[in-house]
Amino acid sequence: MVNIKELNPEASPRAAFGYRVRSAREGHGWTQDQFGERIGYSGRHVSAIETCHKPPTLRLVRSMDTVLGLAGTVESFERAWIELRNGSLLEGFPEYLSYEARAAEIRLFDVGVIPGPLQTPEYAQVLADSAAKRGVITPEQACERVESLAERQAALVRSVPPMVIVVLDESCIRRPIGGAAVMDAQLEHLVEFAERPNTVLQLAPFSIGERRPFTRLVNLLTMSDRAVMSYVESQTNGHLDREITSVLPLVRAYHLLQAEALSQAASVAMIDEVRKGTP
Repeated sequence: MVNIKELNPEASPRAAFGYRVRSAREGHGWTQDQFGERIGYSGRHVSAIETCHKPPTLRLVRSMDTVLGLAGTVESFERAWIELRNGSLLEGFPEYLSYEARAAEIRLFDVGVIPGPLQTPEYAQVLADSAAKRGVITPEQACERVESLAERQAALVRSVPPMVIVVLDESCIRRPIGGAAVMDAQLEHLVEFAERPNTVLQLAPFSIGERRPFTRLVNLLTMSDRAVMSYVESQTNGHLDREITSVLPLVRAYHLLQAEALSQAASVAMIDEVRKGTP
């Protein structure tokens, strides 16, 4: 008799997802092999999803929804997958990402840390692992966070790419993350980013002092219909704002920040100087 692993849906969000997959499969009287054949995967892969040994993918959950007749419903596995993937993200951020993936222009500012769209995989992994070590997220969520970032970056690669304007506080390039090799590769990536035809990269040097208008992450999006929205974060919360009366002051402040920041050429020169000091 084949041993069937007992599943505990209370163990974690992914365990609950796997438990639901097994329940749906068994509700139709299908073995793992039979279900796998219907959705285009092996029975072993189905088993790995049910027992949390493999993370579900968007392609897989959409295939399951089609076979199970759940596509487009509130009970769809795709909906559960989105909730699962966004479980380690701040409130408001998943909604922001849906707009960022369609924005015509993206303006970013951050302090201390390179923003997600410009991070290398190694830099992102160090940050996620550090959050897991502090107990802020689980190791599983750390992996999901890095995977989600890769999807975020991929969404910006389009036939007509968005204009991406980034102003970084000088602390972003001077704060060592992950050791010399990781940091050097990250700084090299910033220089490559600045060379793209649809990007602008500037540094807000320490010397501007109190004239820096922002003290934390601020993202501004301009959509194809010229609608403008903002996204700001605190340590524990994110807030997406589409009200023009409260977004416009941030847009004005961003313009003032760009006026105070170094030119792109001077910014790249500073990054190169910092790289020279990296062993």
